[in-house]
Amino acid sequence: MFQTATHNQGTTANDVTFDVELRKVFKVFNGETAVRGLDLEIRRGEFFSILGPSGCGKTTTLRMIAGFDTPSAGEVTILGQLMTHIPPYRRPVNTVFQSYALFNHLTVWDNIAFGLRIKRLGKAEIEERVREVIKLVKMEKFASRYPAQLSGGQQQRVALARALVNRPAVLLLDEPLGALDLKLRKEMQVELSNLHQDVGLTFIMVTHDQEEALSMSDRIGVMNEGRIDQIGTPSQIYERPQTAFVARFIGDINQFKGRVENHDNYSLLVVTENKLKIVVQSSESLSHISKGDSVTVNVRPEKIQLSLYPPSISVNCFEGRLKQAMYKGTHIQYMVTLISGDTITVTQPNTVGNAPDPHTPIYAFWEPSNCLALTA
Repeated sequence: MFQTATHNQGTTANDVTFDVELRKVFKVFNGETAVRGLDLEIRRGEFFSILGPSGCGKTTTLRMIAGFDTPSAGEVTILGQLMTHIPPYRRPVNTVFQSYALFNHLTVWDNIAFGLRIKRLGKAEIEERVREVIKLVKMEKFASRYPAQLSGGQQQRVALARALVNRPAVLLLDEPLGALDLKLRKEMQVELSNLHQDVGLTFIMVTHDQEEALSMSDRIGVMNEGRIDQIGTPSQIYERPQTAFVARFIGDINQFKGRVENHDNYSLLVVTENKLKIVVQSSESLSHISKGDSVTVNVRPEKIQLSLYPPSISVNCFEGRLKQAMYKGTHIQYMVTLISGDTITVTQPNTVGNAPDPHTPIYAFWEPSNCLALTA
């Protein structure tokens, strides 16, 4: 059974609700605020991703959890213990970096054992621990090789093993797959997710890759300009974004700005700036939106259907012209310019045969329940 660190003062990890908590955390660098009043609770054993664009404060947040950076204000708690005066080497966490940071002059085995030898553990315990994690990451056959003799994916496994061998309560992952090519990155996403399930530790990953976060995480915190805009499961983040930024940042989306002309608790009629009339329906109450409010209607490209002939529906159906069809392998991405002048993106599975010629008259339509209206 894979064992993890316990509370430094004798309280076991099972006695606290959350492994990591951030309360009103700020970080200021040279007068610039990188993290703004962050509140975060990360549950025991979950795979939590902090997702956001470059410069949003996500890596700074990870470094404050690790102890490499000190908060300008607020508190960081790990396993129920306040970390204010706890140095990085005494925290029950380990970090895996994008650069791997392996020792080139040491073998795979010695790289993994390095931290245990620094701690002056007995030879037998070091042997047992290294053997345990090297098997976990499927690197037994490469134990005597040096990092230069390994592929990028193999080096990443060694970096993971070196962190896990210390039996941390929390594993911090800083863009862990960023240096890998696309195919290997997808393979490592599966392996990292499986590894998380096998060891049962709390994983906190920082990434700017939406697909990576959506495919691997139990929950995601989307970060924007030093704040968390939304926390939720991958499906909540993708299907029901709570802000226009989250809607734009997670995957592709079509956005129409307009005003509410009519509404009731579960539906809206929005007239856009280009005079499109879009009906929005929701299973949740829309009572927070009033007639006359400015809203943005969001529709995912895969929710839109195309037809060469007028479909037999009366709402959310608009004529246009096919501007471009891009072959993507598994799907085809269409750019359609509506008669209103709006250009929309439509994604369809690669099962429809040849795409129509550019400038072909075409109809784009979607269900009212596939729209999401967000207020400014």
